[in-house]
Amino acid sequence: MIEPSEIQSIKQRFGIIGNSPLLNHAIQVAMQASPTEMTVLITGESGSGKESFSKIIHSLSLRKHGKFIAINCGAIPEGTIDSELFGHEKGSFTGAHEARKGYFEVTDGGTIFLDEIGEMPLGTQSRLLRVLENGEFIRVGSSKVQKTNVRVIAATNVNLIKAVEKGKFREDLYYRLNTVPIFVPPLRERGEDMVLLFRKFTTDFSERYHVKPITLDAEAQALLMRYPFPGNIRQLKNIAEQVSLLEETREVSAKTLGRYLPQDSSRLPVALTGQSGSNDGMDFSERDILYKVLFDMKKDMNELKKLVLESFQSGNLNTSILQKHQGLFEDIETKIPSQESSESSSPYTVPLVLEPQKSGNLDDLDYEEDIIEDILHEEDDNSLSLERKEKEMILKALRKHNNKRKYAAQDLGISERTLYRKIKQYEIE
Repeated sequence: MIEPSEIQSIKQRFGIIGNSPLLNHAIQVAMQASPTEMTVLITGESGSGKESFSKIIHSLSLRKHGKFIAINCGAIPEGTIDSELFGHEKGSFTGAHEARKGYFEVTDGGTIFLDEIGEMPLGTQSRLLRVLENGEFIRVGSSKVQKTNVRVIAATNVNLIKAVEKGKFREDLYYRLNTVPIFVPPLRERGEDMVLLFRKFTTDFSERYHVKPITLDAEAQALLMRYPFPGNIRQLKNIAEQVSLLEETREVSAKTLGRYLPQDSSRLPVALTGQSGSNDGMDFSERDILYKVLFDMKKDMNELKKLVLESFQSGNLNTSILQKHQGLFEDIETKIPSQESSESSSPYTVPLVLEPQKSGNLDDLDYEEDIIEDILHEEDDNSLSLERKEKEMILKALRKHNNKRKYAAQDLGISERTLYRKIKQYEIE
């Protein structure tokens, strides 16, 4: 049985702040798993401090004198992750000018921490499963089986059970990794730990910049503990440093602190990933979100134009209203009839469909059909979906860089791995 004093000693050694029962339990499990050779799966939201637990396990294990390497699987492009993990032979692919050892070969006798394991491609998952079961791997471009003795600690903010159900993660690998599960609680479930962490961050700031540290009054502390912190410890640290920098009064009230806490946390980009960081297969970037907002705005404008047109046709909308709001239709140039006589009226800019027919060549029915046709044509032109626009941009970037994905991805502002997924999604040749 691990004593509370031992847990406290580990907290001090690794700089872990807090006394939450959930946090203490996670540390206890990590300490119990450390002396064994069991594979550990650490789960928890992004920013909750999962990497600290991997370091605890390694430092207390029999491998503590061996190498420890932390790898973010989501940051390595899909085309190179096998080479990074297992190495490659000279000439095995373009740019492989010499043989290279992979992390599993370099870390023989040590520990590998695979962060964001849920982002690992299925092909690489098969290779990893072989390492876990037999301690064997093969370099890219080789047929020689090599041995390695590495302990694997994995972490994810994705619900791997759902990923297994959707076919995005191997079920056998999940159960092989999940020998010892450790759940790192999100900040919102740690109660008074928020205040302790806030005090730690403001104290660090004051020591670094030689200023008096910030303190929170009772109401501000209560407000802090009520806030959900979707960004977890990273977000709390940012807020603590902002307050320390910008506030002249060193005792902060709830009203003052409230100015630094986003009022609608559901609108934050992290909320797109849902609970526990699971994005349920969605692959959003800031550019995607911007496009969606712009297309939604365009759609709303088309609906507004249609509403005004229908009201005008039915006789329920006076033309003077259209004249006052002519800016709404400034993207299409034509004229609107004035309530006064046509001789004294001035032209106004409105949609073509509102222009009265004075030639006498079309009757009212023909005019209404022209109106409907123009509306449908305009809506068709402006109903371009986000997916279609995104595909066009990807094609344009690929042509610009002669189908070199690396430079096309840089031009688009996305990772090469994301570009590869989009190419497969849109079936781009």
